[in-house]
Amino acid sequence: MGFDHRRTVTHRLAQAAHAYRVRAGSRLARIDLHSGQENLLKALDENDGQSMGDLAATLGVQPPTVTKMISRLAAQDYVERRASNGDARQSRVHLTERGRRAIALIDKVWKRIEKDALAGIDDKDRKRIRKLLRQIERNLSVRLVTADPTDDEPDEAEGETVSG
Repeated sequence: MGFDHRRTVTHRLAQAAHAYRVRAGSRLARIDLHSGQENLLKALDENDGQSMGDLAATLGVQPPTVTKMISRLAAQDYVERRASNGDARQSRVHLTERGRRAIALIDKVWKRIEKDALAGIDDKDRKRIRKLLRQIERNLSVRLVTADPTDDEPDEAEGETVSG
């Protein structure tokens, strides 16, 4: 029998992440936002007046992605660009009044999704899940992908062998 990816932790993680994105997308659409935009608004709520580069770094995305997001959010009056005090060539992104009001709605959406996702899971297991997910994130963030995607060492625990 071949490798059954559906039985792996990473497959379950991917499926859970997909279910989260679908649920979040549906709930965010009710407040006129798309998935990802809420993270940008929350980043500005924590530190208003960031540069595009700072926002890209904070969100872990490429600068052109932030540029598109800012353009869309500005068109909806959630954010505005202002020239930087120190360098008029650089702009800073600020929340508008509508953007500030959206923060409470975003928090409500996130709390609801958290409640739905963790229904039936006790506090001890919730804490353990958070810890394990942080470790998975660290593990996946540290290791760089090699040029050859199959260039990993065989998993001895799975009994994988290479025949030549």
